Amino acid sequence: MTTPGSDPFYGGIPVFRGFSSLMDPALYSSLPDDWSIGVADIVESTRAIAQARYKAVNMAGAAVIAAVTNALDGREFPFVFGGDGASFAVSPDDLDRAREALAATAGWVRDDLDLVMRVALVPISAIRAQRLDVRVARFAPSANLSYAMFSGGGLGWAEAAMKRGEFAVEVAPSGTQPDLSGLSCRFEEMPATRGLILSVLVVPAANADPTAFRKLIEDIIDLVERSPDAGRPVPPGGPPLRWPPAGMDYEARAARGGSLARRRISVLGRTLFVYVIMRFGIRVGGFVPKTYTRQVVENSDFRKYDDGLRMILDCTLELERALTQRLEAAASARIIRYGLHRQDAAMMTCFTPSAMRSDHVHFIDGARGGYASAATALKAMVVA
Repeated sequence: MTTPGSDPFYGGIPVFRGFSSLMDPALYSSLPDDWSIGVADIVESTRAIAQARYKAVNMAGAAVIAAVTNALDGREFPFVFGGDGASFAVSPDDLDRAREALAATAGWVRDDLDLVMRVALVPISAIRAQRLDVRVARFAPSANLSYAMFSGGGLGWAEAAMKRGEFAVEVAPSGTQPDLSGLSCRFEEMPATRGLILSVLVVPAANADPTAFRKLIEDIIDLVERSPDAGRPVPPGGPPLRWPPAGMDYEARAARGGSLARRRISVLGRTLFVYVIMRFGIRVGGFVPKTYTRQVVENSDFRKYDDGLRMILDCTLELERALTQRLEAAASARIIRYGLHRQDAAMMTCFTPSAMRSDHVHFIDGARGGYASAATALKAMVVA
């Protein structure tokens, strides 16, 4: 059955609920030959993280998804948030709008966040010429929302091609503003409650046996599933909320119209209103704070798969040791490459096109380096 408000191909992919099934190839469908892959990442994100600009890096990655979603009039399409970037797939009918959104977002990241974002659109035909593929599944973390999982090796190749300067999208001129409606960062950091926040990144080693890699990923998920709430770093009662929010300036910069000072004042007013109704549980029209908070928890993307397993876990020291030992053994057997990063908190960046709908999505990363630092650890393993 095709999901309303989505591309016919993507909407026709059945949704699966059990994360432990994600390595089942039957869940994945190959993208049509005339589609393209959009990729974006922050250049020298390691340096930005060393300067404690974690939130700016995450805001840039989430902005890609917000801008493309708004450019496509809110239609569902396959995407994945990577912390310091994002990847997605679009049909030929949506290619030009996606290109404009990518170009504008890269310009906004340069002008407002003082970061450099590279962006590219890679034809599926170029990926398949390398004897790779991009296959997509739809995982539903809750009854409210589904988001994409990617396999086939093509996404990783597209990212590498972008970093080589291939298929580049030209950055928009200074002052070009993408439509980032719905993008916000009003919640505070979420401290670890079980021991530590662990960023996990696991990819197949070169020439790894696919069966052994699948077994390893299933073993890791099984370990994590035994922990409370599968290691979800979002508290059951929702993330901390205070006023004014720490991310207020980023939300003001994402807004359109007027001077930055006026936008800051507007955001201050809106966030105060939100804080009051959330803090005191005040119903406003059809908006029920408790329902929205429950959806925030359920709709958090703390685990995903995009040619590799990504997770942000609130875990015990015992679970962290068990995961490390299992990953070390698999790396020694040349089944995987992996990166881990330990920190004391997680953070959330939100994309809420409408608070009256239940399909808002909340992007999770570690609050002290997250996925980007785990990727640095993975690269160090390759060099070693």
